[in-house]
Amino acid sequence: MSHPFDLTGKTAIVTGANTGLGQGMAVALAEAGANLTLVGRSAPSDTVELVEKLGRKAHVVMADLGSLDPIEKIVGETKEVFGGIDILVNNAGIIKRNDSIDFTPEDWDSVMNINVRTLFFLSQAVARSMIAAEKGGKIINIASMLSYQGGIRVPSYTTSKSGVMGLTRILANEWAQHGINVNAIAPGYFATNNTAALQADEKRNTEILGRIPSGRWGKPSDLGGAAVFLASAASDYVQGITLPVDGGWLAR
Repeated sequence: MSHPFDLTGKTAIVTGANTGLGQGMAVALAEAGANLTLVGRSAPSDTVELVEKLGRKAHVVMADLGSLDPIEKIVGETKEVFGGIDILVNNAGIIKRNDSIDFTPEDWDSVMNINVRTLFFLSQAVARSMIAAEKGGKIINIASMLSYQGGIRVPSYTTSKSGVMGLTRILANEWAQHGINVNAIAPGYFATNNTAALQADEKRNTEILGRIPSGRWGKPSDLGGAAVFLASAASDYVQGITLPVDGGWLAR
């Protein structure tokens, strides 16, 4: 009997796989046995190297997920190269910072398009493939602490990540009957490009660390266990949850 966390022979799509959280989750899935389609606006060369060093296959799809145009290519090439899709990790996302009173329609739309619109329609396309194959599958959305909290100066990001939590629930409700598990991970404060400004702000950095019981920013590898759990048979009876991986931030 295989280990319940074993992903040998599975195929996963990871968006935003170039660096940071996407890279951390992609490597963890490869360590568990999965082959990967890595999606990004620029070539995820470092991630490809890390995956291939583990003896797994990596296929790259260059795509700007600000529009729906790449979805057919992502799904089609993954099926052509690997024969099917077992796991989707919707990690790609952006953030725009400004006072809500000054926020522009352009910054609103750019965030919502990637963080919610493309996430939904890529999930829909992958689910259609999973339903047709009659093998079920796993969809993992990347939410945020701001799925639970309001935050400041990031109105479109907070709205989008609240939407991700809601979408995770409704898609789980509808697609569980097809053997598809839809869940989300809510990362806390992780040291990535998206949080570079916060890390560089001495006052905010001190405030943030003062609230995290673990006493440090998260590392991309810290998401690996949660991603493998939600991608594997170990989570077959887990549906519609948003799992915080936050060093205790929400518990404080």
